[in-house]
Amino acid sequence: MTAGQVFRLPDLGEGLTEAEILDWKVSVGDTVEIDQIVVEVETAKAAVEVPVPYAGTVLALHAEPGAVLSVGAPLIEVAAEHPAAARYRDEERAGSGNVLIGYGTTPTPPRRRHTRPTTNANATTAPRSTADLTTTTNLSPATNLRPAADRRPATDSRPTTDRRPAADLRPAAESHPAAEPSPATNLRPAADRRPATDPRPADLRPAAESRPVAEVRRREAAGGMAPRVISPLVRRIAREHGIDLDEVTPTGPRAVILRRDVDRAITDRARATAGRAPVADRSQTTAGRGPVADRSQDAAGQERVPLRGVRRAVAEKLSRSRAEIPDATTWVDVDATELLAARDALRRDRPDLGIGLLALLARICVDGLRRFPELNSTVDVARSEIVRYGHVNLGFAAQTDRGLVVPVVRGAHRMTTAQLAGELTRLTGLARTGKLPPEALTGGTFTLNNYGVFGVDGSTPIINHPEAALLGVGRVIDRPWVHGGAVVPRKITQLSLTFDHRVCDGGAAGGFLRHVADLVENPAILLAHV
Repeated sequence: MTAGQVFRLPDLGEGLTEAEILDWKVSVGDTVEIDQIVVEVETAKAAVEVPVPYAGTVLALHAEPGAVLSVGAPLIEVAAEHPAAARYRDEERAGSGNVLIGYGTTPTPPRRRHTRPTTNANATTAPRSTADLTTTTNLSPATNLRPAADRRPATDSRPTTDRRPAADLRPAAESHPAAEPSPATNLRPAADRRPATDPRPADLRPAAESRPVAEVRRREAAGGMAPRVISPLVRRIAREHGIDLDEVTPTGPRAVILRRDVDRAITDRARATAGRAPVADRSQTTAGRGPVADRSQDAAGQERVPLRGVRRAVAEKLSRSRAEIPDATTWVDVDATELLAARDALRRDRPDLGIGLLALLARICVDGLRRFPELNSTVDVARSEIVRYGHVNLGFAAQTDRGLVVPVVRGAHRMTTAQLAGELTRLTGLARTGKLPPEALTGGTFTLNNYGVFGVDGSTPIINHPEAALLGVGRVIDRPWVHGGAVVPRKITQLSLTFDHRVCDGGAAGGFLRHVADLVENPAILLAHV
C-alpha cells in the first residue's frame, strides 16, 4: 500500500474545538497541490476553507459531509513526499548546507568504524586496519536522508571467519526490526515514524498517544474493547447525562463516537422512558442526499433539527447573555427624514463611496460612544471591574443562509464615513458567502442591529455577550409627525437601546440614545466634531 501523509483538522483559532464537514473540493484519486483548498468546514463561528499542506494524490477522505470532527482528527490522506525531502534535494544540488541537522549535502556518505564483538571464543582478535573496518558502498539518496545514527551499509563487509549470523556480529546500537521501514517512512518527521505493523487504525495514531487511545489499548490487552472517543466535549456531555459510552453505537470513522451518537443515545433513552420506540439510526445514507443526520422525525411526527454550527454558537451566546447580564431596554421614535436626505445626496454626488443608511448609523454610534464611553465597555466578573475600551470595534448583525452572524469592524473610531461604508460592504459580502474568517466575528465592543430590514418597527434586542450595549433600528416608514408647527408626513423610525445595568444607569443610557436620536434628526451636528 502506498504510504501517505495524514492531514488532521487544524486548530482554527478562537478556542474552536470541532468543525462540521460541509463540502469536499476533491475526491479520492485526485491530484492536489500544496495549499490547495480541499474542504469547506463550518465551525461555531463561520464557514472556513481548509488548504492541504501536501502535494500528491488523494488516498482517502476520512469524513463524509455532515460529520463533525474534533481538532486533530484525521481529515485527508495524501500520497505525498514529505516537504523535507524536496527541500533536501534542492539544497543538496545547490550545496548550500541549509539542511536538517544530521543530514549531509555531499554526494559521498561519511565513513564509519565498526567494532567487532569479542564475546565469541572463535572470533579473531587480531586488530584490523581502518580500511577493513569501514565500508565504501555508496548509499542511495533515500538512505542518505536518514539521520546518521540510522545509516548502515546495504551489505555487511565484515570477515566471515566468525560463523555466527551476520546480524549477531553487528553492535547492539545497529540492531533494527526485521521489517525495514520504507524510504517514504524515513522521510517523515521523527515524531510521526512508527513500525509498519502498527495495528492501530490510521486515525488513532497521533505522534504522542492520547489518553483515549491508551484506554483502548489497555482494554484490548485485557480482552475487552474501550469506546473510542476523541472529543473531550463528547465525554463531558455523556457524563453529564449519565450515558455509558460502552452502550453507544459509534458512527464516526474507525468506530469513533461522535457527538451526534451521544445526542442520539440521550434522545433514545428519553423516548424509551416515555414508552416510545427509539428513532432509527439517522447515520444511514439516502441516495442522492448524502448523510441524513441533519434532521429526523420522531414517532409523533415532530421534526428534529440538530442545534450546531453557527446556530448553536448564537444560541449559547444569547443564553449566556440572558443568564449573566441584567439588561434593560429603552427606546424612542425619531424623525429620520433629514438623515435619508443626506444619504440620497451622498449617493447622488458621490456614488463611488457607496455610503448607505447603515454606514451613517454606524458613524453616529461611534460619535455617541465617544461621548458616553460607559456603553463601550464590559464587566470583568472575576475581578469585579468594569473595563472601558479606548477603541471601538463595531459589530453589526447580518442575516445569512447559515443564520445570524455579527461581523466586527475593527478600529471603527479611526474611520471616516466612507471607510466605514467600505468595510461594512466587504464584511457583509464575506458573511453572505460564508467566507468570514473566525477573527472577523470576535472582539466587538458595541453592536448595531438594523432589524428594520425585516419590516418590523421595534424590538428588545439581546446584548451580544460580553459587550455592554446594543442599538437596534426599526423600519423607516411614513407617519404623521408634528414638524414646523404642522402635522405632516415624515420618515419615522424607532431606536431601541439595550444596555447592561451594571456598567451604567438610565441617565447614561438615556443620554446616549438621545444623542443618537438628535444626530439622526439633524445629521449636520456631526460636522461640529469633525
